[in-house]
Amino acid sequence: MTLRYLALGDSYTIGESVAEADRFPNQLSALLAEEGVPVKVTIIARTGWTTDELWQGIQAQTVEPPYDLVSLLIGVNNQYRGRSLAEYREGFVFLLNKAIEYAGGDVDRVLVFSIPDWGVTPFASGRDAEKIAGEIDAFNQVNLEESQKAGAHYVDVTPVSRQALTDQSLIASDGLHPSGSMYAQWASLALPIALDILK
Repeated sequence: MTLRYLALGDSYTIGESVAEADRFPNQLSALLAEEGVPVKVTIIARTGWTTDELWQGIQAQTVEPPYDLVSLLIGVNNQYRGRSLAEYREGFVFLLNKAIEYAGGDVDRVLVFSIPDWGVTPFASGRDAEKIAGEIDAFNQVNLEESQKAGAHYVDVTPVSRQALTDQSLIASDGLHPSGSMYAQWASLALPIALDILK
């Protein structure tokens, strides 16, 4: 029986500038298949989406719960556009509750990913990397707190993203987004949790 995985997010979930097979939900699915757990992936994500735009995007799609696994990675565009933490918290909590709903009301089937730090990328050259890092950390504090409060699983990919400062192979050709090899690390971090959920 093939299990169903719904991945919700922005450019980091749709895998801007990488091949479809290199997107982290697809790589996670491939790793699960190797473990004898076949999973069909559905992605609702678009580059540039904020929390409210993700919700608009979800409403424009046909969502067919319950899903066996639901992931949520959202917030970088709220930070990039200078939106407030309070607004982010409200939007994130709303989307987290939707993710739980799509997982058949089972919070144990929800995986929240932290926001990576784009301040270390070539795209951010000339910007205040320390300020960006501080804001990303503050946004991640919000999504971590709310994930823990709800009881959702949490995958912290931010430290991996910061390795791109000294390892250009972790950055896609656009100089901003993660490469397939960075997404492979994200998928590896998520794999034990996903296996635990799905087995």
